[in-house]
Amino acid sequence: MEYMPHIRLSDKEAAPFALLPGDPARIDRIALQLNSVKELACNREFRSISGFYKNVPVLAVSTGIGGPSTATAVEELARIGVPYFIRIGSCGALQPDLKTGDLILVTAAMKDDGTSRSYTGNAYPAAADYYLLKACEESARELSIPFHMGFCRSHDSLYAEEKKRMDAICSAQGILGSDMETAAAFVCASLKGLHAASILNVVVEYKDDLTNQINHYIDGEALTARGEKNEILTALNAFVRIYNHSKMKKEHTYEKFI
Repeated sequence: MEYMPHIRLSDKEAAPFALLPGDPARIDRIALQLNSVKELACNREFRSISGFYKNVPVLAVSTGIGGPSTATAVEELARIGVPYFIRIGSCGALQPDLKTGDLILVTAAMKDDGTSRSYTGNAYPAAADYYLLKACEESARELSIPFHMGFCRSHDSLYAEEKKRMDAICSAQGILGSDMETAAAFVCASLKGLHAASILNVVVEYKDDLTNQINHYIDGEALTARGEKNEILTALNAFVRIYNHSKMKKEHTYEKFI
């Protein structure tokens, strides 16, 4: 049993599914949806819990801000045996019809970050796992949660001077939103033959004031809080769908969690 150096988990704590919020505080809201919750570790930006959702074992591990820490979480979770990941994060909208609290189910990410490109060349795609993305879509529909589906841009700076120009370019190209973690999660998981999806909650509307919108989000503004709950439920129910339709349940691959 070897503990990973950053997330501070071992294969003893592994589960088939992991939620990857950015904000460590989001772990508390995830815990409200789980049974038999256990606090596991808290080191740097990586805070983790385990629990059960509809009898399916789940981990939740916060990744902090940006691609480097997200890739670190995916790498170390993969090493202890976790095969499925869903990022549940926040984003800025790049289309005027996306409103605060809307969800984006990301099909693929523009690799405008350093981490994903450090793993591969620019030509390698950062794409969601098809079956996990489909499970997210089906879950959102079943729960009557509205969503958009399409591309996002993953980048490295919230306050770069070029941000407005890049937002305009990406908006014209039909990209739905921008975050800082999805591309890294997709590339890292894909290279390892694992399964990753990303659900983003719009917390900044297109061409709105960044500081004003983020402050509203921190204060627990109702629409963003609703979007956060919706993305958590969508992801958890997607895991249940994967579990119930895979060999995992039939073969009791994760018998120690059941």
